[in-house]
Amino acid sequence: MRADTAAVVLAGGLARRMGGGDKPLREIAGRTMLDRVLERLRPQAAPLAINANGDPARFAAWGLPVLPDPMEGFPGPLAGILAAMDWAAGQGLDWVVTMPGDTPFLPVDLVARLHAAREAAATPLACAASAGHTHPPCGLWNTALREALRSAMAGGERKIDRWTALHGVAHAEWQAAPLDPFFNANTLEELAEAEMLLHKTSASP
Repeated sequence: MRADTAAVVLAGGLARRMGGGDKPLREIAGRTMLDRVLERLRPQAAPLAINANGDPARFAAWGLPVLPDPMEGFPGPLAGILAAMDWAAGQGLDWVVTMPGDTPFLPVDLVARLHAAREAAATPLACAASAGHTHPPCGLWNTALREALRSAMAGGERKIDRWTALHGVAHAEWQAAPLDPFFNANTLEELAEAEMLLHKTSASP
């Protein structure tokens, strides 16, 4: 575990394609996606928190800080990343990892490999990648850049990869077979697919 790195689950989306509500609280095989994400994160980073808007009481069972977006109007995952950076800096930490709460198969080496990628590239940021695609919300952030991000968002920036490109971002690549560790469930169909994948991988020798 990295003692210098916090982790924040991004759960502030509106889940329009799933009919609204909190996507991370949807269940796969009897357990919420949030439970599955946190299970994979706990051995990797501490402290942990959840980024979500609205009444924080719905996450009380997890006993973690709930961080609202620092800007109104659901401006997207960059706002959650800024909330994560502010909170981690308040804990005296230089680094924070974020990931969406609808990615139940996160790799158990996520934090270590993101750090290794940014160290090798000498960049202040790192992002996960698989199957030829980057996953911008699943990244490692240097909290020293939080004021630069706040200023960019105040100026209207909403795209993660456009902002990270300004500061330098490394990419850590994972294999997508037999299961893409960054599979995310945005729809009810994808939620059912996630359960099928879980059963398939559990049955593999």
